[in-house]
Amino acid sequence: MNDTISLIMNHRSIRKYKETPVSQELLERIVAAGQMASSSSHVQAYSVVAVTDPAKKEKLAELCGGQAYVRDCPTFLVWCADLHRLKKAAEQHMPELETYEDTTESFIIATVDTALAAQNAAVAAESLGLGIVYIGGIRNRIAEVSELLGLPELVYPVFGMCLGYPDQEPGLRPRLPLKAVLHMEGYDADEADRELEAYDETMVRYITERTSGERTAPWTQLMADKLSKPARLHMREFLKQKGFELK
Repeated sequence: MNDTISLIMNHRSIRKYKETPVSQELLERIVAAGQMASSSSHVQAYSVVAVTDPAKKEKLAELCGGQAYVRDCPTFLVWCADLHRLKKAAEQHMPELETYEDTTESFIIATVDTALAAQNAAVAAESLGLGIVYIGGIRNRIAEVSELLGLPELVYPVFGMCLGYPDQEPGLRPRLPLKAVLHMEGYDADEADRELEAYDETMVRYITERTSGERTAPWTQLMADKLSKPARLHMREFLKQKGFELK
């Protein structure tokens, strides 16, 4: 164990923040740390929109499903997969050739690049005493978010991130057992299934205690419930309209 691993192992999602603003210097340092994440072929296919304007955060909170912490956090970051600049580079240097910025592979690269950079930034922020929570709700009404932020063709919001100084101390949420995730030399489905049984018991105890008995469902039940409900089926059409034809 070292300081870096200890920091990572103590990550919690923060949903309540002090009013203290995040300085521009700290914001730039955090995003710069994000930029040092690995990037496929050095394409760096992401951009970040930082929002501090109260009215705009209020609107984003509404678009994210009424999540108050989007409104209340000092800085809200919208992490975007960005193939727009790559297309511009191709048009500059190879205007006569067909290019493939809108393929499924390019889409995957941009989305993964965005996630890697964001997680680097999250660790950097926590090392500086700040807290974060990822906001997948940014995709609930993604076309309106895109319009609000002026996102061009081939740019889409992957997720949001609240950023600020924590005003709460939430407990650690138990993760899957390591043996359910780490497979040596090949995938061991039987072992993974056995580990899920133990994890269900752990999560029942955690959820029961956290909710004072109001919720007691095991993790597998929660995941089954999640998969039984369609979610954000508008994404495919939105991405197509944004130029992601996904060849």
